[in-house]
Amino acid sequence: MADKILIQLSIFVNNTPGRLAAVAKTLRDCGINMKACNLAESTEFGILRAIVDDPDAAAAKLAGKGIIARKTEIVGVKIGDVPGSLYEPAHVLGEAGINIEYGYAFTGKEVEGLLIRVDDPRKAIEAFERAGLEVIDRSEI
Repeated sequence: MADKILIQLSIFVNNTPGRLAAVAKTLRDCGINMKACNLAESTEFGILRAIVDDPDAAAAKLAGKGIIARKTEIVGVKIGDVPGSLYEPAHVLGEAGINIEYGYAFTGKEVEGLLIRVDDPRKAIEAFERAGLEVIDRSEI
């Protein structure tokens, strides 16, 4: 099951002009490749949530450049590029009593999916597998 728990970086970005560009430049300069990302904002700061090749090394490189990045466990489930594809995984988790905190979809070279932060990743994986949904493995992103 460990290979099915994805590690996401949450990178804090001040909500000021040019700050996202500065963080993006640091990612580039450190050789950190984002496989999927989401940008959320509040009044004072934003959070760039990203799936990267090597989250441990990336977090260490960013910390060395003074950028705060927190590692978070998330789960990915395969969905299709069709109307209603969000319903089944959302329904499965709701029926299992698992709360979705947030999520974002992505399309890769070989897989399309929904990445979600839930209150119990292991329980979510078990619920998806019982329902016959394909859970995304780390190697697929």
